[in-house]
Amino acid sequence: MPRVRESTLEGLDTAARKGKHGGRPPVITEDMLHTVLRRRAAGESVEQIQPDLIIPTGKRKGHSPSVASIYRALAEHEKAQAYPEAVKAAQADFAALRQRSATATATQPG
Repeated sequence: MPRVRESTLEGLDTAARKGKHGGRPPVITEDMLHTVLRRRAAGESVEQIQPDLIIPTGKRKGHSPSVASIYRALAEHEKAQAYPEAVKAAQADFAALRQRSATATATQPG
């Protein structure tokens, strides 16, 4: 049984190298966020905008996202706008980590 954790991590690493990442697809797409930002700038409330948005994929495809999901996406967007250098640094760190992982895996005898 102690091997289960290692097997799981190896499987996740293999999937990540193939470009597959787990988890749910984002409910609020970039297009939806752009629509929300544009309409909020025009003076509409999130509650007025929410019924017009449609989730494109996943379990709730065809439904409107919750108001909480919209507010969460707006908060993440604001954070990214407030700290763009932190976002770029995190993306660079992640890319370097993936590169090191790919290099280490490629050089392991197996």
